[in-house]
Amino acid sequence: METYLRQIPAVDKVLQQEDIKNLVYEYSHQVVVDAIRDVNQNLRNKILNKDIQDDFDVSMYNVVKLVKNRLDKWLQPNLRRVINGTGVVLHTNLGRSLLAKSAQKRLVEVANNYSTLEIDVESGERGSRYEHVTGLLTYLTGAEDSLVVNNNAGAVLLALNTLAKGEEVVISRGQLVEIGGSFRIPEVMEQSGAKLVEVGATNKTHLGDYEAAISDETGLFLRVHTSNYRIVGFSKEVSLQELVNLGHEKGLPVLDDLGSGTLIDFSQYGFSPEPTVQESIETGVDVVTFSGDKLLGGPQAGIIVGKKEYIEKMKKNPLTRALRVDKFTLATLEETLRLYLDFETALEEVPTLRLLTLEPEELEIKAKELAESLDELSNDVKVEVEKGYSQVGGGAFPSESLPTSLVKISVNNLTAEELGDSLRDLNPPLFTRIQSEKVIIDPRTIHEEEIDIIISHFATLIGEGRV
Repeated sequence: METYLRQIPAVDKVLQQEDIKNLVYEYSHQVVVDAIRDVNQNLRNKILNKDIQDDFDVSMYNVVKLVKNRLDKWLQPNLRRVINGTGVVLHTNLGRSLLAKSAQKRLVEVANNYSTLEIDVESGERGSRYEHVTGLLTYLTGAEDSLVVNNNAGAVLLALNTLAKGEEVVISRGQLVEIGGSFRIPEVMEQSGAKLVEVGATNKTHLGDYEAAISDETGLFLRVHTSNYRIVGFSKEVSLQELVNLGHEKGLPVLDDLGSGTLIDFSQYGFSPEPTVQESIETGVDVVTFSGDKLLGGPQAGIIVGKKEYIEKMKKNPLTRALRVDKFTLATLEETLRLYLDFETALEEVPTLRLLTLEPEELEIKAKELAESLDELSNDVKVEVEKGYSQVGGGAFPSESLPTSLVKISVNNLTAEELGDSLRDLNPPLFTRIQSEKVIIDPRTIHEEEIDIIISHFATLIGEGRV
């Protein structure tokens, strides 16, 4: 043990190495010194804890190598690009929607320059940041007014706090959903200051249940679209139109939380029916909330549309400032919405829409192209292409399976888990699925230019002897 401790090179000796001098020039003297000290201390801890393997090495060569690795780890961005080989289009953990090219361009333009975020160009006076998207949202949805906050949970929170704080909110028991990240509708309602009143049963709720729940304390009817699960079989729910009619008869506003939210009727592309924002507005509902980064295909945002009298109240709520969006969200949302002025253009230009509506034949060609290239790398890599299914993700279309072609990979020297770990360890990390002891790559969520990167990743693993 003492021998190993004495062999650990001193910091000043490590600093004299040519590779380390280059690192000092690239970063800074103090950062490199801290990295060397950190590496040496880890080596000492292993020695003192007798955590020494046969390949334990305290040579100068290895210390320099460890310092390089440590600096790479320290200075590498934590939020970085990955390749999504899972086939899940709205993959929450991987960032959900990709932005359209035109939205990316607007993002860079706003980032590089001052902007009209909160100023009226004609008068030179202060303006409203929300007006940048109001015209597009009201035109596309048919609503009277709009407001945008940081996400849909924030939108629901703001609406409930504004319209029903201290009052009862009536909701069907079957709509008390968990919206992700362990956040549940009852908890959002509690934070808003509204009082939850559940009606009906999990699988069946009737209009009479809502009517029977009305009291002097009632402030609002809430309908939550169960976009992330389906109840089938012996079930019944009150239509939004019925609820709106009852609300207006009793003088109570109705809030429709659509969750994912869409401006396009996906049923024409073979999907199960999903209510559009326009359809909700047409019922005469008072307020509708939905997400910006799910089926809309834009940035993370909570979009609120509806009747002007209620939206105006929300704009004056102090919570609006706490939940407000920045210039980057507004710029990319505006550009995304602009594409929806022509739905055919949106289908071509909005990545989420394009990926969801890809033809199976196109995906088969892409899968075979990748499989053939991987198959040529090594006899130790076994590749096959089989029919399979992608997922929408993001809590949208939970019962939909999108036909695709899957590239299934196995190697002689690694388990599927080990291969998956190795692919995520490369730059950019490649995320895959694992099924039946094989790594699965779904071409639906892979850019054309990423195929070469995937092939290079496997070539790297082969070259390093890891495959």
